Amino acid sequence: MFRDKKVVVVMPAYNAEKTLRQTHSEVLAQDCVDLIIVVDDVSHDKTIEVARGLSKTRVYAHESNLGYGGNQKTCYRRALEEGGDIVIMVHPDFQYTPKLIPAFVSMIGNGLYHCVLGSRILGGYALKGGMPLWKYVANRSLTFAENVLMGAKLSEYHTGYRGFSRELLEKVPFDANSDDFVFDNQMIAQILWLGYMVAEVSCPTRYFNEASSINFRRSVIYGVGCLKTACEYRLAKMKLINSRYFHYDHR
Repeated sequence: MFRDKKVVVVMPAYNAEKTLRQTHSEVLAQDCVDLIIVVDDVSHDKTIEVARGLSKTRVYAHESNLGYGGNQKTCYRRALEEGGDIVIMVHPDFQYTPKLIPAFVSMIGNGLYHCVLGSRILGGYALKGGMPLWKYVANRSLTFAENVLMGAKLSEYHTGYRGFSRELLEKVPFDANSDDFVFDNQMIAQILWLGYMVAEVSCPTRYFNEASSINFRRSVIYGVGCLKTACEYRLAKMKLINSRYFHYDHR
């Protein structure tokens, strides 16, 4: 708990058997966490068995693979159902350190922000942590284009480490979003559309064999989806199109 607010950590899991227990242990070491929710998206390893043996954890298993975005939708719905006031998403692959959870919780719980992102770019941690150079260049290029199109000043849109207030999760129409990786990008765009300020915390990351990562082909598809989202945001803002993601009645 933080100031009588329930803190729920969600983990969208897929083939995370080797790293889930370590990530979970570090999450629990943060005393403010009340509940951990693991949603398994039909892993091919023993992720679900490992998850069910963890303390202070609710485990949900999809009957069919819904994709990364589809997994997050379940995570956020379950977190709200469990009464979460502050919801933090941490990948179970141990790429992002859970030690920043108290910082996220404090910023949201004190009413300073409704959305906090862990940025790999601030502080130069991306390349130091082993991010491939081509991914770094793509990240910076996409972020520049998105900032221009959406009028924001974020250091990156592509982090998988995020914190939200209950108020924000109840307002963002995330169910309309893709079930694929571009879900992340669409959700940030929706948050900006609603007029919320987004905070960023410098976050060290690790790149290693067990850490989840999409290949070059999927990265290209994701990049095109990000640019499409930003363009759609701009056109909707200019009232030139009607968008399923950006509605004036959601503001």
